Amino acid sequence: MKCLVLIIVVLFLCSCTDSSRSKLFSHGDEFTIELLGCSGDVVRTWTSTGKVKSEANSDGYFFMNKSTGKLVEVTGTLIIRQN
Repeated sequence: MKCLVLIIVVLFLCSCTDSSRSKLFSHGDEFTIELLGCSGDVVRTWTSTGKVKSEANSDGYFFMNKSTGKLVEVTGTLIIRQN
């Protein structure tokens, strides 16, 4: 039984792309979120305490702001980078 579970886990990890694995295992990592204005300049920058999430049927994102400890919900042209 242990061997079967190990084989399934190995197959799962081999079948995932690097980006899928990174997305799956990035819980607790900090992210930098940059909001871009119409000119393409960075208007606002935040650092999250963990994952940046988006709800189904929504064009916005939400995360906990590291500097204030408060929830931030934002929409627009964003660049989200894992630190």
